[in-house]
Amino acid sequence: MKEDEELKILVVDDSAVNRRSISNMLADVPHHRVVGKAANGEEALRLVHVTEPDVITLDLEMPKMDGFTFLRILMAKNPLPVLVISSYSQQENVFKALELGALDFVAKPDLLLPGDNSIREELLKKLAVVRGVDHLNSPHPAFSHSTPPSLYPRSDERTPSKIVVIGASTGGPSALMDILSRIPERSELAILIAQHMPEKFTRTFAERLDRRSKLRVREAEHDELICAGEVLLCPGMRCLEVVRAGERLRTRVVHPSSKDRYFPSADRLFASAAQACPRSTIGVILTGMADDGTAGALALREAGGYIIGESEESAVVYGMPRAAHEAGAVHRQMKVADIADDLMSLEKLSLSKVNGRALE
Repeated sequence: MKEDEELKILVVDDSAVNRRSISNMLADVPHHRVVGKAANGEEALRLVHVTEPDVITLDLEMPKMDGFTFLRILMAKNPLPVLVISSYSQQENVFKALELGALDFVAKPDLLLPGDNSIREELLKKLAVVRGVDHLNSPHPAFSHSTPPSLYPRSDERTPSKIVVIGASTGGPSALMDILSRIPERSELAILIAQHMPEKFTRTFAERLDRRSKLRVREAEHDELICAGEVLLCPGMRCLEVVRAGERLRTRVVHPSSKDRYFPSADRLFASAAQACPRSTIGVILTGMADDGTAGALALREAGGYIIGESEESAVVYGMPRAAHEAGAVHRQMKVADIADDLMSLEKLSLSKVNGRALE
């Protein structure tokens, strides 16, 4: 969709105050028009056919038909970009909605009072992302099953054979769930993730990933040992780096600098790995708007690392992977469902030999 085309928005919330507040936030924004308001999922489904919106803002806790049921029906019959607008106290519900196919979320106060514009800027950013969505891929089914408890110790401080650094934004939670659910528990990989996400949500997201993965997943802390079989998620509003300490690698969790355009920053994570352990690092750039990760991936590739980009075929927003691919940073592009297998095949291979084959 072009910038000057009208973006039609359907607002779904059981609170009349919230419906009015969200509509008022968008009233004076050029090329944005609220075409309908619904108080529950049943009414929203009817209005989808009548108003033909480009995007839906969705509350989750509603009478008659809640947001989860609405999402299941919508994604099965008429997939559209959905932005969940939910309070900080409903974090688990947000991630459930993302797994059902919601595009992204905006965190709000428990009640949006009239004239409250606290989420307006964030909402407009997310709506701008919608303009970059040419199609909506189905949610990934790989994590719909439950993962059995680990049979092995999950913190034995094994030295990893490879470091995997991952950058992701819009669509990233579902893609990460898909990838991590496919990696075996006795993996020799250590995985570090920079997922664009608000500060109060990353710990809950890490806990949800941990329940669905055979690996140990948690929010990263400053100056901890990087170990095989572990996944560390950068805390929101921070940046995660890899640093060398003798023969081992450790984390550095820092506040973003004035040079960081995005945070958590994929560029910062990738660039630090290029300094600390380039010839044993695999970079993965997943779905997301703009170009975070491109500069860092170029630095990592030039230093001897290997870069995988999610293909347009599966990326919800083919922005970050496209930018890295067009800049010449990516060795291979593939669907998200194939990335875990590729990581496992690279686990014990020499990246210098792999890079040589990639350049042939």
